[in-house]
Formats: sequence, structure tokens, C-alpha cells
Amino acid sequence: MRGSVMRRTGIRAVALGAVTVIGLVAGCGQSVGQSRGDGHAAAREMSHAAAGDHTHRLRKSDIPWSGSPSPFNAQVKLADGRRVAMHYMRGKGLFVQDYSPRAKGWSKPAVVYKTRTDACQGITLKAKDGTVAAFGDFGLYCADGEPPTESVATVATGSLAKWDKHLTRNFDGWEKIAVAPGGKKVTFSRGGKTLRWTKAAGFPAAR
Repeated sequence: MRGSVMRRTGIRAVALGAVTVIGLVAGCGQSVGQSRGDGHAAAREMSHAAAGDHTHRLRKSDIPWSGSPSPFNAQVKLADGRRVAMHYMRGKGLFVQDYSPRAKGWSKPAVVYKTRTDACQGITLKAKDGTVAAFGDFGLYCADGEPPTESVATVATGSLAKWDKHLTRNFDGWEKIAVAPGGKKVTFSRGGKTLRWTKAAGFPAAR
């Protein structure tokens, strides 16, 4: 009789242990208080962070220039320690990289504007309150002294992974950039001509 009771007690303990193990295994896939959707969002964020690594070196323009510094390279520093650098590549267009002070490295060069025409003049970069704005110019015979035929204005915010851009053709190029407090508005200007970008709506639609 006593042996029978002990066997039943042992069976009950094993069953309870199995339930406990099953509960622990089920709990491993999801944190307490976190929905399944939140878990997927966190995974996407981690994947995005891994894809946007900052392990590259800073690139420079391959366009020859006598003297220093070359106008075909530009760099600006943000208040949080990040930096943005742009450069022209011959027959390829305008490229951008951003520097992470935490990783102590640069992102992979990305194309902001693709064109085979010559780079004109220099690149102008400006940063304020987390917003970075820039412009650059290109033209078919700019290397021979002809005026630009493609003027590109571009703006990025936040992670700097996406750059809004606006192309103006047959134009001498923008001269100034004004970033409003808070970084919510950017104005590109030349003489009496202006182009505005807003954080809410981006650039105006091309006409």
C-alpha cells in the first residue's frame, strides 16, 4: 500500500514537471507583456540595423582637381556627433555616406542622384536640428566650362537612410540653403528663385 502511494506521488511529480517544461518552452518565443506584432517589429528593427552597418571607409571623388580641398567632396557634422559626407564620381553621379560615432565607421556609399554628365561647381551641405540638406550640379559639358543643366536638391532626416530629391533642369544651380529651427523646413535659393522642402510634405511635385 505504501509503495503504491509513492508510485502515484512520483507519477504526479513527473507530470507537473512536464507541464512546467512545456510552459517554459512556450514562453521562450515571446516576452511577457509583448504582443506578437511587437516582437516582429523589434526583429525588423534589428534586421534594419544590421543591414545599415557602418564598417566602411570614407570615399573621395575620383574627379581630378589641382589643389586642396576638392570642391567635389563635402562633409558636415551633426549635433549628435554623426557626420554626412558627399562626393561626385565621374560618370556616375552624387554619392552619400554617413558616419556613426558609436560604430566609428562610415556607411556604404549610396547613390543620391545618378547621371553620366559632368560634375559642375561644388557640393554644398548644411545640417541643423537633425535635418541635412545639400545641392549639387551637373551638365553635359561642365568640364569644358559650360553651365549646369541638372541641379539636384536633396534632404534627409532621422536615420539618414532615405534622401528626398528634386531635380531642376537648365538652371544655373542653387546658391544657398536655409534650414528652419527644428529642421522642419528647408529653403534652397538663388536670387529671387526658391525651392522649399517640408518634413510634412517633402518637395513640391515636378512640373
